[in-house]
Amino acid sequence: MALGIRRASTILHHQMLVQILHLPLSFFDTTPLGRIMNRFSKDLNIIDESLPRKLEFFLRCLLVVAGTILVIAITTPIFLSVMVPLGVIYYLVQYLESISIFKGKSVVLLRRDQITEIMKQNFMGTKNVKWVLIFVAVLLLAYGSRNASRSLHSSLLFNMLRLPLAFFDTTPLGRVLNRFSKDYHHGHLHEHSHFPVSHRATGHPVLPSAGVFIWLGAFLRARGACKASGLLHARLLGNMVRLPMTFFDTTPSGRIVNRFAKDIDAIDISIPMNVEMFLGCITKVIGTAVVISITTPLILTAVVPLSFFYFFVQRFYVATSRQLKRLESTSRSPIYSHFGETITGAITIRAFQQEQRFIEQSENKVDENQVCYYPSIVSNRWLAIRLEFVGNCIIFFASLFAVLGREHLSPGIVGLSVSYAMNVTQTLNWMVRMTCELETNIVAVERVKEYTEAPTEAAWDVPDRRPDDKWPQEGVIQFNNYQTRYREGLDLVLRGIDCCLKSGEKVGIVGRTGAGKSSLTLALFRIIEAAGGNITVDDINIGEIGLHDLRSKLTIIPQDPVVFSGSLRMNLDPFEKHSDEELWQALEHAHLKNFVQGLSQGLQYECTEGGENLSVGQRQLLCLARALLRKTKILILDEATAAVDLETDDLIQGTIRTEFKDCTVLTIAHRLNTILDYTRILVLDAGKIAEFDDPQALLQNPESIFHGMAKDAGLV
Repeated sequence: MALGIRRASTILHHQMLVQILHLPLSFFDTTPLGRIMNRFSKDLNIIDESLPRKLEFFLRCLLVVAGTILVIAITTPIFLSVMVPLGVIYYLVQYLESISIFKGKSVVLLRRDQITEIMKQNFMGTKNVKWVLIFVAVLLLAYGSRNASRSLHSSLLFNMLRLPLAFFDTTPLGRVLNRFSKDYHHGHLHEHSHFPVSHRATGHPVLPSAGVFIWLGAFLRARGACKASGLLHARLLGNMVRLPMTFFDTTPSGRIVNRFAKDIDAIDISIPMNVEMFLGCITKVIGTAVVISITTPLILTAVVPLSFFYFFVQRFYVATSRQLKRLESTSRSPIYSHFGETITGAITIRAFQQEQRFIEQSENKVDENQVCYYPSIVSNRWLAIRLEFVGNCIIFFASLFAVLGREHLSPGIVGLSVSYAMNVTQTLNWMVRMTCELETNIVAVERVKEYTEAPTEAAWDVPDRRPDDKWPQEGVIQFNNYQTRYREGLDLVLRGIDCCLKSGEKVGIVGRTGAGKSSLTLALFRIIEAAGGNITVDDINIGEIGLHDLRSKLTIIPQDPVVFSGSLRMNLDPFEKHSDEELWQALEHAHLKNFVQGLSQGLQYECTEGGENLSVGQRQLLCLARALLRKTKILILDEATAAVDLETDDLIQGTIRTEFKDCTVLTIAHRLNTILDYTRILVLDAGKIAEFDDPQALLQNPESIFHGMAKDAGLV
């Protein structure tokens, strides 16, 4: 079975990977990357782990049920007449539940907002139906049994009071009392002799109460697990969006996806299941130990050394399996990273016909992950053998001490002790296994908690340092001996920047690759923090105010335009602060009005992931329209026209000159001709200011760096 499952899983993974690399590019335009990643993470994980385990459990339970029915049918053939209607009821309940679970699972995988509707349509097919039916059946049984018992008692008492005196002369008083005590008591208990001892001792009225308490315990346990999982996920997500950009520069995306896929899945499913089974097993083990100790007290002499052996085996296994689990989780991240990179570079891979090489690399990474996973299975088998030994020792000592004490123990007590000892083996195995699984899966909590406690950016809001709502009014930017680096331990990327950008100035920023141009814009948004000096905007140190107050007052049009999945209106005005008239006006100034009017849905036109259904120029103009709506005093263009055609470049430059004439504009230029009419040019070299002057003055100086760059561009 193991070989068959492994082969089936491998074939499915290989076929899906090959198919993904040969799908048309239109598929990736309309399919979100997250949906594809979900197939290679959650779905394959279910095929690799969950399905084999459930299939094994199903076959085991099926054999046990078949054997039980066969034994009962042979011993009491009339039982078969009851099996037919019970089988039909069982099939109907299972069928209804399977439909609901299947539909609910499909909704979870496709659209979460349909869950409520599916639950309404299939409420009567969920697990709640079985619990309601069981509870009602137990309640009716208790009510009927109590009424029958009370009716018999009333009839006996009424008839006894009407018997002739001759009856009492010939009938001993003890026989009469026996009818009101032992016989009535036996008849009362006979009705529910098939219930467990705990149920028999408390009587019928307790059964509904027990069902309520069982349901309440399960509800509280499930509620607590959901609350804990939701809290961990919320903290992970909340902290992830607040992490500095340097974290994402050094952390592979697959490692982050692994936290949100495998680790959250373990917290949602595996850990609650382990806790539930552990509590059930430990309760059974304690009950069995108490029964065996009471019936054969001598077994306590063997329990102590067995407990030490059991504890040693458990701790030795847990220490090993925890490290194996950590290695397995770590080796899983490169699979996600490699797959994400493969999807992103699918065009290049096909152009050079390297599909087979990337398929082999992906399979090699899966094999490396299995190298860490296989020893955990071997260690699991090692544990099973030791636990079977402990269980067999318990049976042996229980039988041995029962035989040694046969002179003062009744056969019933001996049978009870041995039967409980035989049942404890499997329960003990499961208890230890669930304990180890729980401690092993706690690694997922540890890994999630690692990211929830990672250092975040500066405070989002600083109430004591909040600037005025109209800040900045002038747009004066002052760099005071400013220095910065991308993260601790790296060299400085800006070294002593000292300059002042006046209100309303248009400043072009140029320099060779690696000169520090983009670092300057990152410093303004505090994407990277200062290593020395400071930056002030209208005499307010931006390093002392909250990030929200700073970033909400600056506008940037990046080189790679950012478009989210959703309507055009949402992309233009995500916080819904502007009217439709303002949106159309911004689109007109951004030269997009005619295009949007030509769309059948207008502003409600749906953009795909990353705006793939828009051209690069249209996405850049959309970002320009967004900047026009914000209308902040400071505008930054980070090579905004580097990837667009000359016509779109002219449109963007014309709009900036007219609509942002009163704003301070910083432009990192790719095409020097677009900044020749700017107020001043800032030339950076190796993180320092090499030149800062009027463009005409720099062009007239043959020794200047800017003159050399203009000459290379054919402008002089």
